[in-house]
Amino acid sequence: QVHLVESGGGLVQAGGSLRLSCAASGRTVSSYPMAWFRQVPGKEREFVAVITWNIWSVGTTYYADSVKGRFIISTDNAKNTVYLQMNSLKPEDTAIYYCAAPESRRFYSDYASQRPYDYWGQGTQVTVSS
Repeated sequence: QVHLVESGGGLVQAGGSLRLSCAASGRTVSSYPMAWFRQVPGKEREFVAVITWNIWSVGTTYYADSVKGRFIISTDNAKNTVYLQMNSLKPEDTAIYYCAAPESRRFYSDYASQRPYDYWGQGTQVTVSS
């Protein structure tokens, strides 16, 4: 059973930074694609970032255009945790942030959709004030 628990959300001023954590159990974060999504009430859940691994365990990252250059996804394999470092935050980054993982190690071309992901955390609220 895969269990994902997010933490690290909070209230921050525009221009500030936050680091979100996603602690995984039942899943080795360095062996499977791991993603972050976010959702604003009344809107679709949207892709933020994903990290995936080749056969040599070298990670490749992909980002939504809206966060590219400001957010960084990474892992701490010893802690089996995925991070999302968020810098230069904007009010439009306000959302509930979710960690997600697929059942399969396969990296799907539609990684920015919700379809490949079978496991989701409960979410953590990020609020950016102007």
